[in-house]
Amino acid sequence: MYGDPALGQDFTHLPYANPDAPKGGGIVLGNTGGFDSLNPFVRKGTSPWQLPFFTHETLMGRSWDEPFTLYGLLAETIETDEERTWVEFTLRENTRFSDGSALTVEDVIFSFETLGTVGHPKYHSLYRQIESIEQTGERSVRLTFNTENRELALLAGLRPILSKAQWEGREIANAPVQDIPIGSGPYTVGDYEPGRFVQLTRNPDYWGADLPFRTGTHNFDTIKLDFYGDSKVLFEGFKVGEVSAVREFNAESWESQYTFPAVTNGDIVKSVIPHQKPSGMTGFVMNTRRAPFDDWRIRDALIHAFNFEYINDTLTGNTQPRITSYFSNSVLGKESGPAQGRVAEMLLPYQDTLPVGTIEGYDLPVSNGTARNRAGIRNAMAQFEAAGYTVENGKMLRGDGSPVSFSILIAKGSTEDIAIAELYLRALERLGITATIETVDDAQYFSRSGEFDFDITPFRRALSLSPGNEQKFYWGSGAADLEGSRNLMGARSPAIDAMIDEMLNARDSADFVAATRALDRILTAGRYVIPFWSYTEGRVAHVKQMKFPKTLPIYGDGAQWMPEVWWWDDNQ
Repeated sequence: MYGDPALGQDFTHLPYANPDAPKGGGIVLGNTGGFDSLNPFVRKGTSPWQLPFFTHETLMGRSWDEPFTLYGLLAETIETDEERTWVEFTLRENTRFSDGSALTVEDVIFSFETLGTVGHPKYHSLYRQIESIEQTGERSVRLTFNTENRELALLAGLRPILSKAQWEGREIANAPVQDIPIGSGPYTVGDYEPGRFVQLTRNPDYWGADLPFRTGTHNFDTIKLDFYGDSKVLFEGFKVGEVSAVREFNAESWESQYTFPAVTNGDIVKSVIPHQKPSGMTGFVMNTRRAPFDDWRIRDALIHAFNFEYINDTLTGNTQPRITSYFSNSVLGKESGPAQGRVAEMLLPYQDTLPVGTIEGYDLPVSNGTARNRAGIRNAMAQFEAAGYTVENGKMLRGDGSPVSFSILIAKGSTEDIAIAELYLRALERLGITATIETVDDAQYFSRSGEFDFDITPFRRALSLSPGNEQKFYWGSGAADLEGSRNLMGARSPAIDAMIDEMLNARDSADFVAATRALDRILTAGRYVIPFWSYTEGRVAHVKQMKFPKTLPIYGDGAQWMPEVWWWDDNQ
């Protein structure tokens, strides 16, 4: 996106991969909930989230050691003009699907058109910004864009490629579970049982095994995904050897719960993985499509009522810092105090529409850590009163005299979110609010959250050092009413839309950073989410036979790093 790639044309492997990693072995990873689909590219059904990383490929691939840099994967060469109004990809000669059929330009065009129209809504935005897709040679395809957006050339390189022949005369959007999309990736679905497990098998005839981009990656012969009712049951499975590795997000649990015999005798290894990623946002998101959450004062009150310091101490031993903004813990995060310099210049044209505190500076409230949180409750009560609410006989009442009540929608397997919500409900009772926790199975949860059928629900949005077009899908106005979008809060803001455009059209890193910091200010001051704690490092507990390279990417652990560059050591 800016400058030159770190790796030259003659690179032999990604810097965080071990080119001498042996192939072999098999691991079992645990998921909570279940699945009723093996098609991750459409909205229908719930599929294992790991599938697209292992079974399908894109024209270009991401290096997790560089923000905003992609390298050729299915594509051998990439050409574009100075303004990035078009991009042309030339496929490698030997690209093939897992069934042995050739992957061609026709498959590329089919994939863009199909995913852009009947695929998952997250694919639609890019397709709307494509003026034309045309074959320009035996192995070449050109996409011409209708929008000024310099990231589109890169984003086009990250679309999964499907087999056109597989879906001719068939409806991909409503395909049954047994119609597993054919991909070109290193693994195929070898076996499965709906809701219970999926077995991924490394393809011995994988076309790209000798690519420098793939050297030292995808080393396990099999990766089995086992499904458990909730995280507690999954952890018990890990303790007795049914699962090979788990990620732990709670620092207190990392210290207190990993003392079972397999850890003490060395059969299980605890690995801490540092990273330089933004914090992203984890918390309870409020649905602004519904009253009273459409009033920023009510959202502010509910944030004041959330006694983070007490909850953090109770559940994590106060070992994890709070998320302070969407891009905190990185150079892209907002700075304290009033907006200055280029950030202020970008925000001032929208000052009449900005949330309170955007330009002046806004920080999350901090309690004294006691259970009662008197100051927080007092401030929350003041905001409710300012919004026209009253308390009578211990009940918070709207202007029409009806009591305030709402629910927190949580998937049954999300035990930590349930524990947080239970503590939060005590504070809401002190405000005179009747709130309930509504637990549903995974299928219902994904359906209801996708249709925005909730008051408050857990929220996790991981953010990278190279944010771009996906920001429109996360909180752009165009996604607010698009079912299946990730704009769960229903944000509609011309200022948010404008800052995303500034990011996408920035010609240098200074303007890009300023636009992202400005966006961070608007989102944080918008008070859409009640933030939880930050994950400043990754924690992976794994069997001792699982090994990883000493050189770590700046992104640290992630969906692809473990298990993509790990390997099995038979000597253990």
